[in-house]
Amino acid sequence: MRRTRTTVGLVVAAMALTVGVTGCGGSEAGHRRGAGPFGWLRPAPPPTGWKVARIPRGSTLAYPPGWKPIKTDRGTATVALLGGGERIDGYLNATPKQGSETLANWSRFRVDHNRDEGSRHVHLVASANDLRFRSGRGSCVIDSYATSKAVYREIACLVAGPNSRAVVVAAAPAALWHDQAATLHRAVSSFVP
Repeated sequence: MRRTRTTVGLVVAAMALTVGVTGCGGSEAGHRRGAGPFGWLRPAPPPTGWKVARIPRGSTLAYPPGWKPIKTDRGTATVALLGGGERIDGYLNATPKQGSETLANWSRFRVDHNRDEGSRHVHLVASANDLRFRSGRGSCVIDSYATSKAVYREIACLVAGPNSRAVVVAAAPAALWHDQAATLHRAVSSFVP
């Protein structure tokens, strides 16, 4: 009898602990929002002091001081943090939707696009759909790939706003990812398609 009470007491204590732990931090939806590979995505205006680049269709890409606009494809906005010898230590780009990319096929499309551009060893790290942005919803990937100059890690999102669809890319050499991740996350979180 005494052993049964002890066992029941332990079970009740374990259940109470489980309820207490799972109950902390709010609702289940609130818990999920901050978890996973895109838990950092928190739509917000850019920090004070950041500049804003625009593409002709109206999308805005915010970037921090010290980053410089660079020339790439017409109709896009691209900025980079340049290291020694014109090495790219961080890269941000906004491009209007141009091809057959959709929110539903984004993870396959982006990986194939990187391969078509000549990247090697393309690896999809994570993907997600129906992510919230400042003025729309998007599908995103995190991937890695090698070019002739370096191995890169990138976040690439196709975002559908009320009037347009655009792609935002945030990348850095894999060796510098930990140094650049917070800045890249903030730039993607402030993107407006």
